[in-house]
Amino acid sequence: MLLNKVNYTPEDDELILLGDYVDRGIKSREVVQRVKELHEQFGVVVLKGNHDDMMVNALINIDDSLDAHWLNNGGYQTVESYCGFDFFEEQFDWDTYKKAKDFIRNHYHEHIDFLNNLPLYHETDTHIFVHAGINPFYEDWKKQPDDNFIWIRDIFINNITGLDKTVVFGHTPCVYLHSSADIWFSPLEDKIGVDGACAYGKQLNCLEINNGEYLMHSVKKGETPPNF
Repeated sequence: MLLNKVNYTPEDDELILLGDYVDRGIKSREVVQRVKELHEQFGVVVLKGNHDDMMVNALINIDDSLDAHWLNNGGYQTVESYCGFDFFEEQFDWDTYKKAKDFIRNHYHEHIDFLNNLPLYHETDTHIFVHAGINPFYEDWKKQPDDNFIWIRDIFINNITGLDKTVVFGHTPCVYLHSSADIWFSPLEDKIGVDGACAYGKQLNCLEINNGEYLMHSVKKGETPPNF
């Protein structure tokens, strides 16, 4: 488990999670439960990712387009995780999904509420933590559209932020930034990407910030115990 590898101790460390706890994995339900417990027990900072947002939007609304958007971006595995069946074995059809959706809404409303109310960013004296990034063309980054916090990519990555704080983000896999799953440090020194593309078979990364020094940790997919 990555938290064990970095010797995480809740009494001494501030843990910040950058979103995307669901989709493209067979244990989404377990991950959400674990993250929820970490927040409730230790005050872990839990930010919202675009996949968490897609899940919530699909489940709390009656809108086939929102359902399709979620399912086409890895939502099938999340539904399977919550409902305990394989869509392909069950000969998936839209009625099956609607029944599964009702089941999740009726039995896991606390998970939906938790994900729905997650903050979009966390700010310290030296860093801004966010799922996707900051739009550099807004004079006040806090007033950018909510979608930017969880979906922005090229505009953020390819432009200097102009901020006096370093932006730490996920969302864009590091393999797209420097051909490695390891944590990416912008040459402009204004942003740090930590997405190790674990959902695509790569690794889970952790950036440790200690008195201005950066330490990088990771576990390859397959090393993480199933109870994470």
